[in-house]
Amino acid sequence: MKPVVRHGEANDAPFRFGFTVMGGPGEITLAATDSRSGLRLAELAVAEIRRIESKFSRYRPDSVVSQINARAGADWTDCDAETESLFAYADALYTASGGLFDISSGVLRRAWDFRAQRIPSQQALTALRALIGWQRMERRAGQVRLALAGMEIDFGGFGKEYAADRAGALLLEQGARHGLVNLGGDIRVLGPKPDGSPWSLGIRDPRDPAAVIAEIEIASGALATSGDYERYFEADGRRYCHILDPRSGMPVEHWRSVSVVAALAVVAGSHATIAMLKQEAGQAYLDDCGCAYLAYDKDGRCLRQSGAKVTATVPPCAFPSA
Repeated sequence: MKPVVRHGEANDAPFRFGFTVMGGPGEITLAATDSRSGLRLAELAVAEIRRIESKFSRYRPDSVVSQINARAGADWTDCDAETESLFAYADALYTASGGLFDISSGVLRRAWDFRAQRIPSQQALTALRALIGWQRMERRAGQVRLALAGMEIDFGGFGKEYAADRAGALLLEQGARHGLVNLGGDIRVLGPKPDGSPWSLGIRDPRDPAAVIAEIEIASGALATSGDYERYFEADGRRYCHILDPRSGMPVEHWRSVSVVAALAVVAGSHATIAMLKQEAGQAYLDDCGCAYLAYDKDGRCLRQSGAKVTATVPPCAFPSA
């Protein structure tokens, strides 16, 4: 359910730069700039996004994440300040979620094959759950280590949002004031349109990709969505999605989608994912966060909190300022 940006009339159209990154589509939108300046700025932003992907993607054997995973149960891996800040944020998410947002839970992918549409056995899930546990990530100054062989970590739970924030911060440093960074629906808004009006972001229906179910207007800040629609299969009338509860190893079921507005994309995305993981308790969590949100439960009922003050109970650590 990726937001659709509504730009306005053709003669007022901003500069748009599309690209593919992190396994999906991306787009930089910049208003009040000529095409040459827009291209220069967009290329700088995309280069920053690709830097983050190269450094932290679990799909790249030379990334710091792959090095940490390859040495699980054995050697320590050196980490720079940026990597340490991501681990500090992961620690904050683990605490805020009561252990549900755990970046070591990706090992469950070994059991869940959404292409084959196969439900794993309880025996397989039990074996993998023994390898989950953020508390087993050992950290000391400039180094980290996974305690058990077979463990792995993955920043995929907030990696795109972090990249959107970093790209947005770079664009602001370069003088851009009107536009947004969209990474597969995780959006960082730099500022309003040149006339001061907000950007209108259409939220697509989680059960009908061709339909817009709501629109959210944002002049600054960020929007991110988590839902049960990206990777899933259905069997015996039950939907099995890719968001997995680390306690049971099973997919969450209560929410179809949760969209959150916050000061930073990484905060919006984290709140949305934690709400999905908390299932029935997700609404109370979102209410306590104080962020504006739009959520649809498993029966299609809409819950919202609009016009709320944007605050963050999960600290952004060393991430770019809003």
